[in-house]
Amino acid sequence: QVQLVESGGGLVQAGDSLRLSCAASGGSFSSYAMGWFRQAPGKVREFVAAISWNGENTYYSESVKGRFTISRDNAKNTVYLQMGSLKPEDTAVYHCAAGGTIRIVVTGGDWWGQGTQVTVSS
Repeated sequence: QVQLVESGGGLVQAGDSLRLSCAASGGSFSSYAMGWFRQAPGKVREFVAAISWNGENTYYSESVKGRFTISRDNAKNTVYLQMGSLKPEDTAVYHCAAGGTIRIVVTGGDWWGQGTQVTVSS
């Protein structure tokens, strides 16, 4: 069983940057693909970004491509989401996800964290 704990959310203004972190425990972090999803009130969960177990492959939704960067530090069992040029429409609860393959993560993941709130004011 993998436990995921997100942190780094907060209230920022449009145009600001923010970095989210997700600390993993209880599994073999370096063998898992990792990703980020978000869910805004009244909206369906949306895939944001994913990264392969070794960091060599990354995928992004069109809505964040060029603004967000996913990365990982296997020595620290942590995955990051660096968010830039934030917009009010980026406001959501951001969840970290893990899975055996990047395909599994992109399609929903096997394990989820509780999430961290990101609010972008205009």
